[in-house]
Amino acid sequence: MSLEVVIKEDLYQFMRRLAPEPRRAMRRALKELRQEKGDIRALDQSLTGYYRLRVGKFRVIFRYRDGNTIDAFYAAERGIVYEVFEELFAKRLRS
Repeated sequence: MSLEVVIKEDLYQFMRRLAPEPRRAMRRALKELRQEKGDIRALDQSLTGYYRLRVGKFRVIFRYRDGNTIDAFYAAERGIVYEVFEELFAKRLRS
């Protein structure tokens, strides 16, 4: 079964700024995510319900919207991705 992966604006803008090889790796990883392939882990605590996909030194944050769709929200380097996404996520919840 192949899922649809929807790349949200924040992730799209991040990918546009990458050098060619990391951008190719990101595209390849997101394509494989359609079959739920890759280094995927569920997040916990305040990010329960979200998952991360490891792509080299980057982490992509996503969640399953329904049985057929994955929303890929945000990516950054491992050291900052969770804190920044949580801050963005919390702001959007309050809005």
